[in-house]
Amino acid sequence: MFGNWAKTAFLLTAMAALFMIVGYLLGGPGGMAIAFIIAIVMNFVSYFFSDKIVVKSYGAKPLSESEAPRLHAIVAELSAAAGIPKPPLYMMQQSAPNAFATGRNPRHALVCVTSGLVELLNEEEVKGVIAHEIGHIVNRDILLQTIVASFASAIMFLAQMARWTAMMGGGRDREGRGGGINLIAMLVAVILAPIAAMLIQMAISRSREYGADATGAKLAGTPDGLANALRKLFAASKRVPLNAGPATAHMFIVKPLTGDALMNLFSTHPPLERRIERLLGRTE
Repeated sequence: MFGNWAKTAFLLTAMAALFMIVGYLLGGPGGMAIAFIIAIVMNFVSYFFSDKIVVKSYGAKPLSESEAPRLHAIVAELSAAAGIPKPPLYMMQQSAPNAFATGRNPRHALVCVTSGLVELLNEEEVKGVIAHEIGHIVNRDILLQTIVASFASAIMFLAQMARWTAMMGGGRDREGRGGGINLIAMLVAVILAPIAAMLIQMAISRSREYGADATGAKLAGTPDGLANALRKLFAASKRVPLNAGPATAHMFIVKPLTGDALMNLFSTHPPLERRIERLLGRTE
């Protein structure tokens, strides 16, 4: 738990520092001051509202108990077993089967599933997936996940801003000569995006998924449902990839992106075979 809080503090500090550095590069001392104010606002928003921003960005809607009584019953059963308040349930109208949990603590958390997940899995498998997401909440992974998503989005925004500054001739002096800032801004734009992806992978360790798998299996009473669900979700993600942004891809139970080999090298999700092996305690 301390490790997650330490990582969260580091990311918030790094985001503020990065905004200030780029602000200075783009606008001098005045730009740095503006960037400092923006960083403070973004840190506040990241902590208190980033979960709402994430569900809104995917068009997820609250799912009432009358619409999905069995799903709500499963969430209620598992959250009671975990000793936490029952989190609200959201649904994304996406044929790609997947799920995630978000929030800042067990009292301010939510679970989101796609419509494709409910259609693909049987009840035992759905229970395994929900248990995995409850596991993230119990293990207090969700604040780190949400902060990382906000942090990565902020880096992408800065990269775009720097790119446009360079394209519009930023850094020219009064006589119209190109300054060093032009080159720096372009380098920021070109380099920051892949660095952002790597930072996400560094900040969200694979052990987080293993931990949620183990906690979920314990809450569900058996690892079989989650293991079978992972097999189905992994196979389905190849056929029907989820249109997820790189900044939030780490939040889902299975990797929603169909990236190239280089991006797979930095994947936050452990190999499927290793997850199932750990769950079942045997090699398949």
